[in-house]
Amino acid sequence: MDLKLYKLINRLSGRVSPVDQLMILISNRVRYAYLLIIVLMLFKNRFNKRIAHEAGMSVAISFIAHFFIHLFYFKPRPFMKRRVGILIPSKMNSSFPSKHTMLAFAASTTVLMFHRTLGTIMMWMSALTGFSRIWVGHHYPSDIIGSAIVGSLTSVVARIISFNKFGTKPEAS
Repeated sequence: MDLKLYKLINRLSGRVSPVDQLMILISNRVRYAYLLIIVLMLFKNRFNKRIAHEAGMSVAISFIAHFFIHLFYFKPRPFMKRRVGILIPSKMNSSFPSKHTMLAFAASTTVLMFHRTLGTIMMWMSALTGFSRIWVGHHYPSDIIGSAIVGSLTSVVARIISFNKFGTKPEAS
């Protein structure tokens, strides 16, 4: 099922150049939009500083989780085992988890916990980031789904840590 869904999506790549270029842009550059949003939150008010702090903590936890998963688990990328379309070069490391997708969901889920509208937009951007990683040929759908779950869970962990540290839920100002 995973391979069939991967082939269904990846088979579309390489057919329409503007779509391919958009997917490459999303895959490589959308992460800077998350960074910009979090940095802007730091300068807005105390409430947003707390959100930015939790998002940063979630991203840091995701980096740590990514490191440890790569230490103990290796899943070959799709192009390592089969002949598939690949639009941009990739490292030859493990396919799971997708760092791009995991970090996107870590930041998005944190923002979603506080700002429903902005968080929803960011979650759609995260899903599109994951989809683009399949489109460019770097990950299987299961890698993306697993990365989304791990990234979202790191936001919950960061929320628990922040709640224990500050003791109360932040109030909007």
